[in-house]
Amino acid sequence: MNRTAYHFLHLTLLPKLIGMKKQTWVVALLVFVTGPAISQVYKNDNPFAHTFSIVARDSITGEMGVAVQSHWFSVGTVVSWAEAGVGAIATQSFVNKSFGIRGLDLLRNGLSAQETLDSLLATDEGRDVRQVAIVDTKGNVATHTGKNCIQYATQIQGNQFSVQSNMMLGKKVSIAMEAAFKQSAGKTLGERMLMALEAAQKVGGDIRGQQSAAMLIVPKISEGKPWDERTVDLRVDDSREPIKELRRLYGVHLAYEHMNRGDLAVEKNNMAAAMNEYNAAMKMMPNNLEMQYWTGITLANNKEINKASLILKNVFARDKNWKELTRRLPAVSLLTVKDADLYKILDL
Repeated sequence: MNRTAYHFLHLTLLPKLIGMKKQTWVVALLVFVTGPAISQVYKNDNPFAHTFSIVARDSITGEMGVAVQSHWFSVGTVVSWAEAGVGAIATQSFVNKSFGIRGLDLLRNGLSAQETLDSLLATDEGRDVRQVAIVDTKGNVATHTGKNCIQYATQIQGNQFSVQSNMMLGKKVSIAMEAAFKQSAGKTLGERMLMALEAAQKVGGDIRGQQSAAMLIVPKISEGKPWDERTVDLRVDDSREPIKELRRLYGVHLAYEHMNRGDLAVEKNNMAAAMNEYNAAMKMMPNNLEMQYWTGITLANNKEINKASLILKNVFARDKNWKELTRRLPAVSLLTVKDADLYKILDL
């Protein structure tokens, strides 16, 4: 982008765009902005994603992840990329989405974070309006903020993490994210990245406001099952308070993790451990009927009919469909009680 066009955009065109529909001012930008990088930037496969994000690796577990928020629809489908045993990438500003897939491929083939970033930018005519951050399996970090990213655009690299932002209301977004991530050492990677997003919003965040957020975390090592190798995969595509909603979803995720561990304990016939996990899940989500229901069914299968009945009676009272489901479980061996106990349960 030449300097004349750049100043025209900021001083002349942008004030006129305020109040116009988003689709309209995108077209206006296409018409008025000229320069060698623009043919590469403004394409359907190069969407806007002005945003703030964090890429990080957990030094204890080796997990790697991306968390992001933007005033743009479904930012998680554009910015955040990660693969178990490979690395994590955030590609934003005027996004080159291919950086996600191509970057992971380069990391998979042995390039470091910096080597990967250098390779991606080398042939990209739009590099001056890109913002990219990469973390690899060794915790190496590489970050790029193009000279024509919309202000405020900043990046800060730390030990096994990077925070980056563009089109922010003020200068302190990246600083706040860095501080929050460092101060939360010892917590889970998901919690730390969430706290970084919350800190960014607290100091102003995206100048346009909020709309979507996402979190993606993958394991340190791949077991060759990519369909089952996302530790956390949460998206809020359209919300007035996407970070708040992302935190709520993260809490639901953690509760269901307890349920999953409870199920595994049942398979191993460790009922004490199972009930500890189920109780932890229900404590986190006391109004979730499904968690209560399957806890009751597990107790029944463990011949603790009286305890099961206390839970199931409450569930049935709040939603009679759970009782109808109970009638269907014996046929598929998910409820293995005696007939007398089944009648007792269904009579609640």
